[in-house]
Amino acid sequence: MSGGGLLIAGTTSDAGKSVVTAGICRWLVRRGVKVAPFKGQNMSLNSFVTREGAEIGRAQAMQAQAARVEPSALMNPVLLKPGSDRSSQVVLMGKPVGELSARGYHGGRQQMLFEPVVECLEKLRGTYDAVICEGAGSPAEINLRRTDIVNMGIARAARLPVVVVGDIDRGGVFAQFFGTTALLAPEDQELVAGYLVNKFRGDVTLLEPGLEMLHGLTGRRTFGVLPYAHGLGIDEEDGLRVSLRGAVRESVTSAPLGEDVLRVAVCAVPLMSNFTDVDALAAEPGVIVRFVDRAEELADADLVVVPGTRGTVKALAWLRERGLADAIARRAAEGRPVLGICGGFQALGEHIEDEVESRAGEVDGLGLLPVRVRFDREKTLARPVGEALGERVEGYEIHHGVAEVLGGEPFLDGCRVGAVWGTHWHGSLESDGFRRAFLREVAAAAGRRFIPAPDTRFGLLREEQLDRLGDLIEEHADTAALLELIERGAPAGLPFIPPGAP
Repeated sequence: MSGGGLLIAGTTSDAGKSVVTAGICRWLVRRGVKVAPFKGQNMSLNSFVTREGAEIGRAQAMQAQAARVEPSALMNPVLLKPGSDRSSQVVLMGKPVGELSARGYHGGRQQMLFEPVVECLEKLRGTYDAVICEGAGSPAEINLRRTDIVNMGIARAARLPVVVVGDIDRGGVFAQFFGTTALLAPEDQELVAGYLVNKFRGDVTLLEPGLEMLHGLTGRRTFGVLPYAHGLGIDEEDGLRVSLRGAVRESVTSAPLGEDVLRVAVCAVPLMSNFTDVDALAAEPGVIVRFVDRAEELADADLVVVPGTRGTVKALAWLRERGLADAIARRAAEGRPVLGICGGFQALGEHIEDEVESRAGEVDGLGLLPVRVRFDREKTLARPVGEALGERVEGYEIHHGVAEVLGGEPFLDGCRVGAVWGTHWHGSLESDGFRRAFLREVAAAAGRRFIPAPDTRFGLLREEQLDRLGDLIEEHADTAALLELIERGAPAGLPFIPPGAP
């Protein structure tokens, strides 16, 4: 017998689907329900490697942590990793299977993936009491409905009840709820049980008349009004637009332990991936993390991070065009700290041979580390464990570039020369002892009287944030009604709202 299920759709991208899904997972697991997250298709450069070596969206890994289960490729069977505005790498069941244009994907390939996606969902439902599914974008993208495998397509195939989340902080949420419902086919509307308001500020009694009118117009109830919550900082799906909000903790409000703060500037390279690598730095009291795109913004930085990217050669050109490459080289010559992670590590090397990612052939790197990189068609996906600066380190690797380290001091899988470090390992800074040792090195090289806090535990902070999400659901949503939806499906007799899908 299949377990219960629920699809969390949204009126727009970034309406709050990821955090609501995580919050429901945490609320359910605290009730003793065996629950798993699921997203049939995800488009993100922010990914994670499971223990079996599969690449999935980092948001689904975070939701699995919220559910207190091990992340699995079943939870995100299709991952699209953009390489440009018009094409993406397709990752199926955790392994890359090729590059496709948007037209090629929506023109037929996506439909071929529908059956595997449904099979993954059914496997999860056969194992767990409940599966909380996350949609993508909006379910009312009428131009894409025919090939949909993540919103109403999966809801209809699996007979999942649907709750639509709307971001009221942007305004227009009532029109979004009504319009989203009214643009769905009758068979899809039958599954839309109601709505969830997200990011509300103020007196909820002022909102209630509108919710009553919405119920009158649609015949559907609102399952809760979630207040605007500051500093949640859980792993999101995409880009700089999200990361500029801050990371795990709003660190500028946390006083430093020593006499100085430590300023970290992260180069906002094109196709930036896994920007969550710096979340652990921002979690440290007295560490201020900001994303930059101008050379002048490096002047007062104590540490410059060149992060991961899906386009190493493109990132190199961008760094050079903006004068950031010269500014980083000057820093290195002056003994001021620079850290390159994954694609950023490759960019700091001497030479790149790329016939895979950019097909640019031979390209000179920044020449700050004695490393030569050759791009391989086979992607490295791993969960390494090692030691650096006298501390145990765990990380994960996601890259096509194979680095040949020709000198310097060993540093994880990469090297160090002076105050320049490079590694392919994502997530290494989440290892508390290593992060503190690294920050002590950075502070010494930068001449700052900064002392890392001895008791910052990144894993514990992440758990606290997930509990906050669970609290939001438990305290501000109608949990009894949500539980009934999960167990019994959408209520019968929900009215059709014209005009429906064209």
